[in-house]
Amino acid sequence: MIVAAHERFVSGRPGGKRASLRYVDISDCVLSGRNLADADISASILDGGKLVGTKLDRATLFGSDLRKADLTGASLVRADLRGACLRGANLTQADLTQADFRIGQVAVPHPVKGLSATSHEHRHGQLDAAVFAGATLDESQMEDVTAFAADFTDCSMKGAKLSRANFKDANLSGVIFDGAEVGGANFEGANLSYAVMTDVDLRGVRTSSTTDQTGLIATPTPEAIARAPQLLAMLQANHLWCQTGGREGQPANLDGEDLRPLHGKLRGLRLSACSMKGAIMVGLDLTGAQMQGANLEGADLRGACFADSDLRGIRLGQANLVRADLRDAVFAPLPISADRTTPGNLTNAQIRFAHAEGCDLTGAVLDGADLRGADFTGAYLENASFKDAQLQAVVGLEEPRARRIQFI
Repeated sequence: MIVAAHERFVSGRPGGKRASLRYVDISDCVLSGRNLADADISASILDGGKLVGTKLDRATLFGSDLRKADLTGASLVRADLRGACLRGANLTQADLTQADFRIGQVAVPHPVKGLSATSHEHRHGQLDAAVFAGATLDESQMEDVTAFAADFTDCSMKGAKLSRANFKDANLSGVIFDGAEVGGANFEGANLSYAVMTDVDLRGVRTSSTTDQTGLIATPTPEAIARAPQLLAMLQANHLWCQTGGREGQPANLDGEDLRPLHGKLRGLRLSACSMKGAIMVGLDLTGAQMQGANLEGADLRGACFADSDLRGIRLGQANLVRADLRDAVFAPLPISADRTTPGNLTNAQIRFAHAEGCDLTGAVLDGADLRGADFTGAYLENASFKDAQLQAVVGLEEPRARRIQFI
């Protein structure tokens, strides 16, 4: 009744009242899919609760016990989680943008006298052994948290405040730390393989001989920054080549280049037939770009935006598109003669947690691709091939538009 009244409150319907669930024990509660935005759930026990997809934006969970709770896909934007305990909780693909995990002073009721006689204690955010795979933690406040052996695989922590946080033995593989504050953080024994640390000051960070830094991507080198104008000129020549039907300019070859210094300068460019094999393109904005027949095999495109782009016949074999924005992009076959076409090729690509809503993958080849957690809601997938693809937790493959998919 309290939750229903709160949902009426947040939607502006009659009979609504903001939920106050302070100091209550609702262990093993089932609140999946409910709207508890702005609710006050301070110092309550939700141990083992089912909150899959629950909306908890700006909710006050100060000092709450969420151990082993299932918060898969939940939205906790700007939630107050100071002093909360999330040990062993599942927050896979949760949105925790600007969430607050800092130290909180918690009032502890007396075991006999209850709230009439309380003591106060300072509690760190406790995230030990929690799972945050594919979650968004951008600009979150995680100073002093303890996240021993937690799983942050493929998370986004852009601009997060992680000073003095304890990530000992944590899995931080593929995490995007761009602009994060990590002074005094403990990464001893952590897996930082293929993490992205652009504009991150690593002075004062604790590591050990067992810290895995394989493939870690740091800030672009001064040489890459100095080369950016030349690379942009090559791409603009490619654009001119497309505009003039080949009379001027030429296709660009930027294989293995670091294109991150170009930031958003590629939006809307015509880059048909360009080659960017193995290029570093993490976070680039390619919205509306025309890249028909382009070769981006093995490129690092994590978090890149291809929304509304024309990618017919593109080659993205073994490319890394984790967390990429592919919404409304077109990967359909590219006509190359009166009776021949070439399909979009994403063979063995990593497309985990990508947003592919509304994209056109008609006839595309995604054989062996890792699509775990990707969202294909409303996508066109007719005659697309998903042989040997990893499809755990994929959304949208059962919709009418997905008919005639080849899985074998």
